[in-house]
Formats: sequence, structure tokens, C-alpha cells
Amino acid sequence: MKKTVTHLADGRELVYYDAHDDTVRDAADPRPLTPVTSASEIRHDPLLDEHVAIASHRQGRTYHPPADSCPLCPSTGDRHSEIPADAYDVAVFENRFPSLSGENGRCEVVCFTSDHTASFADLTEERAALVVAAWTDRTAALAARPGVRQVYCFENRGTEIGVTLAHPHGQIYAFPFTTPRTATMLRTAAAHRARTGRNLFDDVLARERAGERVVLAGEHWTAFVPYAARWPYEVHLFPHHRVPDLTALGDAARAELPGLYLELLRRFDRLFGPDAPPTPYISAWHQAPADARDEFALHLELFTVRRASGKLKYLAGTESGMGAFMNDVSPESAADRLREVASS
Repeated sequence: MKKTVTHLADGRELVYYDAHDDTVRDAADPRPLTPVTSASEIRHDPLLDEHVAIASHRQGRTYHPPADSCPLCPSTGDRHSEIPADAYDVAVFENRFPSLSGENGRCEVVCFTSDHTASFADLTEERAALVVAAWTDRTAALAARPGVRQVYCFENRGTEIGVTLAHPHGQIYAFPFTTPRTATMLRTAAAHRARTGRNLFDDVLARERAGERVVLAGEHWTAFVPYAARWPYEVHLFPHHRVPDLTALGDAARAELPGLYLELLRRFDRLFGPDAPPTPYISAWHQAPADARDEFALHLELFTVRRASGKLKYLAGTESGMGAFMNDVSPESAADRLREVASS
């Protein structure tokens, strides 16, 4: 992997990740941009003991542009995008409309490929490995920034999820606080350790590996539908050897990950038949906060809001209002279906 660090016209950082060491990235950004001065604000909810980011400047962000105006495609001729190069492998840059900014964190965009019509599932294993390398490198760089507590790599895919740019991309958030989901898992893990003397994540993985909801297993990773899945089709992917984040993965687990991950995404796209539109999903890497690396376990949560062909799961009053989820698809039948649609 070759890493090239440069900057856009308004001073935002842009990082190219290339598969070939001889690739040259010297294209400049000629746009007359001025630095973004709007900053997010972090407010604390005393009832829930949770933080909320207020980022009103995001109301003006780019919204469903036509394909020939996509800001994530390479620059061509007189059309200049967020990527000055005329082609790229993987590119990461600071979000122009960040939810977190300044001392309140940082938001980055990860472009998986310069091909506007592709998806992550269309990548080769080599290109997927390059994305994993980029996630890993950005996790290390962002975690080292002052004030950052947790780094979150994720992909939102599909208009049903709320995606406003069709180009295949994900995001990375560097939070100045521990996110609520992570804080809950850490409290539960601490209670489990006090009660049993064991690690909660290790015990969950051991139980699922021995059960009926395993979807896909390799030598170093296992993917399963969790016992209490919230979403119609939800898969968790765990490395067999517990590590706190992507930077701590061993070489063997890192090498096996791209192929397994691509297979999971391709199975999601086959869930609802060959004529169904691409499956919308959220792919979320859970990584340890800076001050809780011993007990937490790196893992992926991949889920879709589509519950059947032509039908979406909307969060009802019990779920949006009270956080009490009701799943229309049993985890066991979801696991059966995900095994049925394996690649031939």
C-alpha cells in the first residue's frame, strides 16, 4: 500500500491509498473554496447521560446530485470534485459538512472506488483489503488526535437508509466521547466480569459459534445472527482472537477478513431475489474507546432495514420512543436464509 497525504483547496486533508508503490498523486484542487468555519457543538443530555452533536450547518450539504455532478467521482476536464485525481483506488478526506469538527471531533469520507456505479460488494479481495488497510490507518491516526475517545468506521448504503450520495463510500467519525451503545456494552461487560470472572464478548462468541445461527465461519472469524437480533437481517462478525480495534488485528485475521466480508455483503444482496433492488444496509465497526481497550472486543454489525421484498422495517413508537425493539423475522430463520444464499 502507498499512502499519499495532500490537501484540498480549503485546507481539508485528503489521503490517497494506492495498491501500487509507483502511483503518483500530485493533482491540485483548483476550486475557489474557503475554509469551513461552522463548528459542531456537543451537548449533554442529563436524563440519559448521553451526548448529542448539534450541527446545523449540515442542512446545506450536498443532496442527491446527478451522477455527472457527484462530488466523490474523480475530477475530469473542467469538472472538479472532492477528488482532484482523474482516477483513484481508495481516497479519504475530511467531510466538508461534518457532524463533528474542531475540538469536538472529526468526520471523514472514505471512497471505496472511483467507479460511481459499483458497490463495496463489487470490489475484488485486493481492493477490499486496501479499504481495510485505510480503515486501520485512519483509526490509528484519528485515535492519536487530542480529545478523541472513540473511532467509528461505517458505511450507510441505500436511499432507504438516508444516503444522500450514491457513490460507493463510507465514513469515519472520531468522537470526543464514548458513544452510548459502546458505554452500555462496557457496563454490561464489567458486570459480567464481576459476576463470572470472564469476558462477556468471549462468552457471547463461544455460545454463538456452538449454536444454530452461524452464517459464515473461517479460521479466524465467525459471522452469526445474534440471539436477540433487533433488525430483520442482522449479522455480527467477530474475530476468534479478541482485539480492541482494527489496528490490533493479527496478520492472519487481517488477511482472511476481506473475503469473508465481501461474501457477507454479497449474501445480503441476494436475500430478496435476483430482481430485487440492491439491499440497503448499515455496516458498523465497533471499536474500543481509548480508555477501555482491555475488555472490549472489535466486531462488525451489519444489518438491513428491508424485512421482505418491497417491505421496509420502520422504527415504530416502541422502538423510536422507548428503545424497545420488536423483530418481525426470527434470528434462526434469518440465519437459514443467509446460509441459503451462499455463493455457488
